[in-house]
Amino acid sequence: MKAIIPVAGFGTRMLPASKAIPKEMITLLDRPLIQYVIEEAYLAGIKEVILVTHTTKSAIENHFDTNFELEWQLEQKNKCDILASVRSVCPPDLTISSVRQSKGLGLGHAILCAKEAASTDNIAVLLPDVLINNVLSNHSTDNLATMINRFDNTGFAQVMVESVAQQDVVKYGIADFKGQVEQGNSGRVNGFVEKPDVENAPSTLAVVGRYVLPKAIWSYLEKLEPGAGGEKQLTDAIDALVKDEVVEAFYMTGKSHDCGNIEGYVSTFVEYALKDERYAGCVKRALQSFG
Repeated sequence: MKAIIPVAGFGTRMLPASKAIPKEMITLLDRPLIQYVIEEAYLAGIKEVILVTHTTKSAIENHFDTNFELEWQLEQKNKCDILASVRSVCPPDLTISSVRQSKGLGLGHAILCAKEAASTDNIAVLLPDVLINNVLSNHSTDNLATMINRFDNTGFAQVMVESVAQQDVVKYGIADFKGQVEQGNSGRVNGFVEKPDVENAPSTLAVVGRYVLPKAIWSYLEKLEPGAGGEKQLTDAIDALVKDEVVEAFYMTGKSHDCGNIEGYVSTFVEYALKDERYAGCVKRALQSFG
């Protein structure tokens, strides 16, 4: 299974920080956001990642490439710990490639741009501005691995969801369930309702930004007509798939972190820092000094 990560967007919710730097390269502690997402895919057993990128996003590709001059300089200065961290950015058995999305025509179109590179295989789709769990905490970090295992055993598409407050359902795509589902498990869905009214929401389980999809999804993506905003939406392709095949929602454990906006990014930064023994002390002192 290959992972597809769409990174071609302009990151307007993070402007002006993302004006010259891809939003995916904004750092969370000692590494850029995109590295956390690729590490998540790798820990789930995925060894090939395809970035759907844009001409302005070369910094992402450079980050995962080898920088011989930098490594040589670190070796000469005997900075072994830093050198090891630089070399660990991309494990030797992980392949990262990229394709271009020339026009911003929606998430469905972005995924379709990777079809040839993915060789029409089954795919995992990871949205780069959402971090799942906290790799520094005691929460389970195997949500994606569990989804892939469920898919391998059943062939059913998996869409990750988490619980949100009743009043917040208007902000998300909400799963329309057949029956009930417990955390860490999957349940069959009738489809997904985009930003429903509070009174009409079929559940309070919102789509998070992780998908495990069968190769059949390619034909549905190819048939997509422009939807909201004139864009081709991945959720429309999944809703079409639901009519022909079983699609399940996986109710994640732990929590997600939306780093695609300033408020979510700041909250995530503080939480990660407080749970990292390297930085927790100085962050606590800083917070205490603010009263």
